[in-house]
Amino acid sequence: MRISRTWLQKYFDTELPSAEVIADALTFHAFEIEEVDGEVLDIKVLPDRAAYALSHRGIATEVAANLKIPLVRDPLREALPTWTPADELVLTRGVEDKVNRKMGALVRGVRVGPSPSWLKEALESVGARSINNVVDATNYVTLNMGQPLHAFDAKKITWHDSKLHITVRGAAAGEKITVLTGETYTLPEGALVIAEAVEGTALDIAGIKGGAASAITEDTTDLFVSVANFDGPSVRKTAQALNLFTDASLRFQNKISPELAAYGMRDVLALIQEVAGGEVVGVNDVYGGGTAPVVVSVSLDRVNRLLGTALSSDDIESALARLGLSFVAEGNVYTVTPSFERRDLVIDADLIEEIGRIIGYDAIASAQLSPIARPLESARYAGVERIRDLLRMRGYTEISTQSFASTGDIMLANPLDVSKPALRTALSENMQAALARAVQLAPRVLGPSIPVRLFEIGSVFPKDGEHLSLVIGYAATAGKTKEEHLSEILDALNDELGLAGPVARTSESVAELSLRAVDLESLGRDYAPLPFSLGTFRMYSIYPFALRDIAVWTPEGTAESEVANQILKEAGDNLVRIDLFDRFEKDSRISYAFRLVFESKERTLSDADLDPAMARVTQALNSQEGWTVR
Repeated sequence: MRISRTWLQKYFDTELPSAEVIADALTFHAFEIEEVDGEVLDIKVLPDRAAYALSHRGIATEVAANLKIPLVRDPLREALPTWTPADELVLTRGVEDKVNRKMGALVRGVRVGPSPSWLKEALESVGARSINNVVDATNYVTLNMGQPLHAFDAKKITWHDSKLHITVRGAAAGEKITVLTGETYTLPEGALVIAEAVEGTALDIAGIKGGAASAITEDTTDLFVSVANFDGPSVRKTAQALNLFTDASLRFQNKISPELAAYGMRDVLALIQEVAGGEVVGVNDVYGGGTAPVVVSVSLDRVNRLLGTALSSDDIESALARLGLSFVAEGNVYTVTPSFERRDLVIDADLIEEIGRIIGYDAIASAQLSPIARPLESARYAGVERIRDLLRMRGYTEISTQSFASTGDIMLANPLDVSKPALRTALSENMQAALARAVQLAPRVLGPSIPVRLFEIGSVFPKDGEHLSLVIGYAATAGKTKEEHLSEILDALNDELGLAGPVARTSESVAELSLRAVDLESLGRDYAPLPFSLGTFRMYSIYPFALRDIAVWTPEGTAESEVANQILKEAGDNLVRIDLFDRFEKDSRISYAFRLVFESKERTLSDADLDPAMARVTQALNSQEGWTVR
């Protein structure tokens, strides 16, 4: 939201600091600043504070709290007038569950024309276009107070029995409306519209955009001023369906307080009379009644415990006072009644956050974290960690796969993926798929025979009850997977940890061990899991890599690893990866095709670097008996 420093100054007697200083204060205590352009700040207001902060008044209160500059006035703390009801206006909420409050006023004898310079300049400073004095008054109050509102030409609306009947209803399927900017929209069924109640003519898209049929022009003399509070999700849903997002819809979707409507009505009527004259005939207010004020309590001890501070009672009371929050202190417990617009203050943690940010998170002393002697979980958790540590020490990498499967004993009532409507009964299927991907993507720079070792510990859900299971996968990037590799690790699990089975061998690459009968608590008792290590960091190259492909015919029986090792010997230090991407047999010969990846950490490689390396590789391959580079 664009906020004008000049506009903010109207809330203070004390001269405000520069926009840059205000931006710094807000950045460290409240909001992210997108941009400072001269006297204008573009402030990113997130949804948690949008109910009060999408307004100049809301930002003024933040400036006052963070810079310790008192407000000269706060319009939301000033008394509301007592209005005379308008007998000529019949106002109903219509869709009551989506219209929290509906206010309407009749104003006669206005003179529509250009706005005074101060009003034009205020709107234009934040990117709003000046239209005329009446429309500008409504836009100004919206941006100043955060309460959207709209003025209609009362004579362009059909009257019945000398009365203006206004309601809010849901749009019919296929209903259309032309808005003030000239576009015609087909409304989604049920979208809220403000309408003439007798004939049902739609006057505007409620909470989003006014209709063109009752637009204010230079000929307008009588106004129907509408101020309301609409259901936020309903407004947002309609705005999304129409792709029509406005200042009004942004505020309603963030659930501003229904109490704000009366303050918006007070200010817009006063401003219209100031800039356009006219007489207020009366104001009608249809309100279902506000909710009881939220009361939140927090203790000094809890504040200090959550913030890691040693704040005093005076610190807490000073912070609450700067925020304008009414409170009662009983001992070290503070009971706060947030003002109606602060809909973000609901639980004690909200108050603690407010206290912390006003005092300044930079004022909180840093402290060394206490070392944790053992996991926060039980001995059972430590038992699982002991199994993990054994496998990691032997070069196995842990994976985690989803619990959903295409078939199983337990079917999901509402599956996230229709192709996987069941809970898995085993881990092996996912391991087999992960192993295949890992073999394909494994780096070859150190030689094609690097093994791929994977494991997973997770819950399975057979019909006889959920339990933990362990699955181990082993494969090599070249040659056949040897069954004895799995036997060795299974023997180690049995010899060192007593994990004896049962074991399911779904293939020579995968073995699954049920942990249902394993006493994990005994296994983990007095065991301290190994500290986690990130491993050794290797600097990446900032220069682009280069690719070369080479294919060679070899005699039948030649292994991929033999060819790859010959390439590795001759390609030089700039070779960082080698991958087999094609293999086929013909006439008692085997063709292997490799992709070579070259890269330097010092510079971009050129043909002058790569051609000699490829020449050496080609010569070495052709020199082998029965080998021919294709």
